[in-house]
Amino acid sequence: MTTKADQAPLLIACALGIEHLALRSGDRGGAGGPVTVLRTGMGPRAAERSVTRILADPALHEAAVLATGFCAGLAPGMHPGDVVVAEETRDAHGSTPCVGTELLVKELVRAVPGRTVHTGPLTGSDHVVRGHERSDLFATGAIAVDMESASTLHSAVRMGARPVAAVRVVVDAPEHELVRIGTVRGGISAFRVLRAVLPAFYEWHRSLLLPRR
Repeated sequence: MTTKADQAPLLIACALGIEHLALRSGDRGGAGGPVTVLRTGMGPRAAERSVTRILADPALHEAAVLATGFCAGLAPGMHPGDVVVAEETRDAHGSTPCVGTELLVKELVRAVPGRTVHTGPLTGSDHVVRGHERSDLFATGAIAVDMESASTLHSAVRMGARPVAAVRVVVDAPEHELVRIGTVRGGISAFRVLRAVLPAFYEWHRSLLLPRR
């Protein structure tokens, strides 16, 4: 992992210890600038507090921010281990557009060959979504839901103009509801995918560092 002070930093935010473990045990080479992996804690309030606090550090004041971790898929036909690239995140504060979606899709297809990559709105929730709530959220146009991405990106852009993105790995889907992560095959599959996606994040970040014409 490079630590060149003259390059814009990247902040990768996740919520859970198991997500943090996957990211910390993944491919650590190829970063386009200094990288910080932040465990925010679970839920939108924890994400807001953690992201706001860390971006107050002058060293990260202009950092690009990428929210990641696991999510619940909303669309029929989704499977654990599928990847979701947000075109925007949504919550009670409104929507936050994401940057570089097409590049992320391209690099994720390369990083996790054979996995389906979905794009669309990623919506936020303050609790685990089950049953009819899943279909209600899908009816709004969202393709996946998690508890931290929307709050993470909203907090990031509130702290200053910066590129933001969200990439989530499906661990729970309409036909594959998860009871406890890590105890079922779907949870293990999602962990392995999350561990493999860092190169795609680094390519996204590197593209932001290129001179604009």
